[in-house]
Amino acid sequence: MVEKAGKDGRIQEAVPDDPLLWPFSAARLALDSCFWWLERGPVEQQDSNLPWTTPNSVALELATMRLRDCTRTRSGQPALVCAPYALHRALIADFAPGHSVVQSLQAGGIDRIYLTDWRSATSDMRYLSIDSYLGDLNVAVDEIGAPVDLVGLCQGGWLSLLYAARFPAKVRRLVLVGAPVDLSIESALGRLTRNAPEMVYDQLVARGGGNVSGGEMLRLWSKVPSRDDIVEDLQRDLSDEEGAALLARFDRWNAETLNLPGKYYLEIVNRIFRKNQIADGSFTALGRTVDLKDVKAPVFLLAGLDDDVVPAAQALATAGLLGTPPAFIAVASEPSNHLGLFMGARTHAHAWPRIAEWLRGDLSGVLARSA
Repeated sequence: MVEKAGKDGRIQEAVPDDPLLWPFSAARLALDSCFWWLERGPVEQQDSNLPWTTPNSVALELATMRLRDCTRTRSGQPALVCAPYALHRALIADFAPGHSVVQSLQAGGIDRIYLTDWRSATSDMRYLSIDSYLGDLNVAVDEIGAPVDLVGLCQGGWLSLLYAARFPAKVRRLVLVGAPVDLSIESALGRLTRNAPEMVYDQLVARGGGNVSGGEMLRLWSKVPSRDDIVEDLQRDLSDEEGAALLARFDRWNAETLNLPGKYYLEIVNRIFRKNQIADGSFTALGRTVDLKDVKAPVFLLAGLDDDVVPAAQALATAGLLGTPPAFIAVASEPSNHLGLFMGARTHAHAWPRIAEWLRGDLSGVLARSA
């Protein structure tokens, strides 16, 4: 739990600032707010009217996502960016010029890029599970044409890793950015999830009519990101005209929440964050127990040195769980908080060009040296 000084100079307890923590920090807020055992009707979320930064088309309409096609050419190695599915829309991966994962990869010479645009859960999606998302990710990969390069952001990271372990022949290279995998390594995310009783999570789903309501999460959130918080996330001054437009865009993106299917949400809480099943080798995905040692593809791990959500030690520890030879594991860290890994101007100037270069690079020399 983060402590901050109030206006009177006294230390006040506050929930972590990062929006990607909301599905978990809400559990603590639920206790403090005295949730009643009241079933509420599901709230359906409307499609966003925020424009995408990168021109794209919808390649597939699936139950869990729209597969967005951002490609500039039909030839070349495809990359699939797996956005986080954690309360906010996939625009986190294509936020604005200079703050877009998609555009940074394009600038680095990756011409075939696709993006998972996850749907807000409706009432008929409430029983969708992690398997449902893995299954649709598999359909997307088949549509694009395997093997693909998977670029997983935060919770899209553990989903990408599960996919790569379940279907190793379909993933050429894997990029994990601020991805929580081994929850035995201490983090604010892990603490918040473990410290709340299980019934709180069940109640949260019940209040959403079988889903976790994004609007409920937003109403429970006690601290609206300040201008300074957003400056830190975007890693740039916001005092000019362009900065003011970015600030307004961030506020709109922040307010547009997604509902999460109740079953999917509870599986994440219990199987991944409480029981640590991915890291300990007991996670079952699409009928098979997943062994991370089956991941032998080259892997790039990016961590934020100032990341309170997924600390650098946790993000980089994934390397030791994989079957990928050490010579094929690239690691990098940036002076960035969590959102800054995906949206920060400095990270996009430094880390993402390196990732694009790594994706395009010829690793045959590395293979020869490691033989």
